[in-house]
Amino acid sequence: MPCLKYIVQHALTPELRMLRGKTIECVSLIGLAVGQEKFMQDASDVMQLLLKTQTEEESDLAEDDPQISYMISAWARMCKILGKEFEQYLPIVMGPVMKAASLKPEVALLDGEDMKSMQEDDAWQFVTLGDQQNFGIRTAGLEEKATACQMLVCYARELKDGFADYTEQVVKLMVPLLKFYFHDGVRVAATESLPFLLECAKIKGDDYLREMWAYICPELLKVVDTEPGNDVLSEHMHSLAKCIEVLGKGCLSAENMAELMKTLDKILKEHFERADTRQQKRKDADEDYDEEVEESLLDEDDEDVYILSKVSDLMHALFGTHKVDFFPYFEQLLPHFVKLLGTERPWSDRQWAICIFDDVIEFGGPAVIKYQEIFLRPLLQYLLDPQSEVRQAAAYGAGMLGQFGGTDFAQPCAEAVPLLMQIINAPDSRSPENINPTENAIAAVAKICKFNSSLLNLDEILPHWLSWLPVWEDEDEAPHIYSYLCDLIEANHPSVLGMNNANVPRIVGVIAEVFVRDVLDKDSEIRTRILNLVRHIQSNAELFNVCITQLNPEQQLALSTALNQ
Repeated sequence: MPCLKYIVQHALTPELRMLRGKTIECVSLIGLAVGQEKFMQDASDVMQLLLKTQTEEESDLAEDDPQISYMISAWARMCKILGKEFEQYLPIVMGPVMKAASLKPEVALLDGEDMKSMQEDDAWQFVTLGDQQNFGIRTAGLEEKATACQMLVCYARELKDGFADYTEQVVKLMVPLLKFYFHDGVRVAATESLPFLLECAKIKGDDYLREMWAYICPELLKVVDTEPGNDVLSEHMHSLAKCIEVLGKGCLSAENMAELMKTLDKILKEHFERADTRQQKRKDADEDYDEEVEESLLDEDDEDVYILSKVSDLMHALFGTHKVDFFPYFEQLLPHFVKLLGTERPWSDRQWAICIFDDVIEFGGPAVIKYQEIFLRPLLQYLLDPQSEVRQAAAYGAGMLGQFGGTDFAQPCAEAVPLLMQIINAPDSRSPENINPTENAIAAVAKICKFNSSLLNLDEILPHWLSWLPVWEDEDEAPHIYSYLCDLIEANHPSVLGMNNANVPRIVGVIAEVFVRDVLDKDSEIRTRILNLVRHIQSNAELFNVCITQLNPEQQLALSTALNQ
């Protein structure tokens, strides 16, 4: 670090600009790699050097000076490292970033002859919109513009309400860039920024937030409908889902909702049409059909699956915010989701259809019974699907049915348990490709036992369930599993503790492994409950010693460290 700081301080001549820019990049990357604590001793010096470059030399930096783009990226990394402490530097750094992000490139409308004559010129790239509209765009500054837009995303994401005073000017820059068809990266950054900007703006009050959303919403809905590139379309859809989650119920008017349903209907129809077209191409394979053609078709498959995952994201956001009030809109798209569930569909279609119905169950609660004829049999059937992703989605849905479905689903929950046990007890259930469905199945059994066990014999199931622990891979499901374990221990459940507390050493072993693998957040309530239970066991010195002797050294150290924190 001393050598790098020396270069930044002394490499001031024009021929060393690239070296200096690269060194600035290197310093900020090292800071990001080692983290705030280790970097703080150098952070002040580095910030002063960057500030000096920014302020004293700004007038001397040419438009094409390579240091500018390196500086913009370095500021964003310093923002990640310093967090809230970076706010004080915003007045200095925002000017150059906004200037780079606001770059208006040279654009020319071209006819066919112009296109041919300029095709070899590397300084231009070409975009065709519609049937005959050909545009040429000078590439100078485009990458810097995209980088600057991404840096604004970083500031909004990292600083939250500390960035609130800049949200108006940034949102007015970003929304028009949703249609900047000359560079995908600019559109992606523009759409990615929007939920973060809304989050930043909350501190400004409801009226300010409403006004900002009124500016964003129609344009974001429009690009979800019209975006020509699938890679960028998926980002627009994800952004819209996140915006809905930030703002909550009521952010979409009836007209907005109707427009969105119409767009999603179109996207889903196109999904099926493209799948049919690809299938027909495979059937009609002739002598020109080769590995390259198949690879292209597989790429198209992947693109369509990713778009389908973003449809699922939107359904999740809408159900999460609107609950049963979303049912009437959901039913407009229901025929598509029923089709996706079919056994003849590719596994990815079935996976995402099950994910969508998981949300219907989770957020619809007992009212989901109106759809049981559609989803219930497939949900149980797909618990044993050959594809792990489908099993995982189905196992999660079984858990949701137990937790939120209510008493009307007691019988299907009882039917699900032996199928979930098949997933868990399979010989390769803990292999890397199967661990996630297995842990989802363990969590599902926990949820069914906890919330919907009226038709189950818990004394029979719980010893099996305890034998499946520990789990550590799925950080979303682990809290449900260990919360239920705490419930059972706190209730002195004999099927878990065993006769004369015979299972306690096994339970302490599970808990120790939880700390070895750092499964639970440091400040989680469940971690506190687990530690309190261990301390209670510790009060019986003889029993605790028996438990400790059965732990390996790594488990002993992890448990001791957790108890003494």
